[in-house]
Amino acid sequence: MKKNILIIGGSSGIGKAIVEQLQDENNVYVANRSSENLDPQKVTYIYYDAIQESLDSSLLPEQLDGFVYCPGSINLRPFRGLKPQAFEDDFKINVIGAIKSLQSVLKNLQQSEQASIVFYSTVAVLTGMPFHTSVATSKGAIEGLTKSLAAEYAPKFRVNAIAPSLTNTPLADKFLNNETKLEKASERHPLKKIGTAKDIAETTCFLLSDKSKWMTGQIIHLDGGIGNLKTN
Repeated sequence: MKKNILIIGGSSGIGKAIVEQLQDENNVYVANRSSENLDPQKVTYIYYDAIQESLDSSLLPEQLDGFVYCPGSINLRPFRGLKPQAFEDDFKINVIGAIKSLQSVLKNLQQSEQASIVFYSTVAVLTGMPFHTSVATSKGAIEGLTKSLAAEYAPKFRVNAIAPSLTNTPLADKFLNNETKLEKASERHPLKKIGTAKDIAETTCFLLSDKSKWMTGQIIHLDGGIGNLKTN
């Protein structure tokens, strides 16, 4: 039986890769500000701004079996140059948007036998890194949200998060937009490579599937080993 999966932000990067992996064998709904890169024959598109609006659950099927929140930010700057507004802006897109979106479809998710919810954190929460104060602050909140929701809604929902290192997506383009930057970033990882949107999407699809049915409240560190290995 096909599952009904809702992807918040699915027209580029990790979201697009998830949609491409799911759309042939599931009923995929993409709530996003743009329908760019989406196949209208394979997915249902819903216009949605996660910061400005509430999601109209009546546009979705009565039952949702999966929920993924993809919008995020990578704001890497020295702490002394970050105004409080920068922290607020990052918190809105990374945390408040996720909360608003999820609350909008709770009733739909509760109709599933066991719904799966997936969020995204960052390796910088586990491993302190310079210039990551804003993004690590908001993604740290996502990890707390993940574990709290997993406890509160077990066994009805499974809630997990993926904590990647820098991944080669449009969001990270300014950090990886030439061969020198890409090579230096790859060398920082024990596996000597940068993750791809497909890498993250494959783990996301695993979390949405019944193959992970005994997994909840977990933060999966998909980071090329940089989070907990030192190789030189």
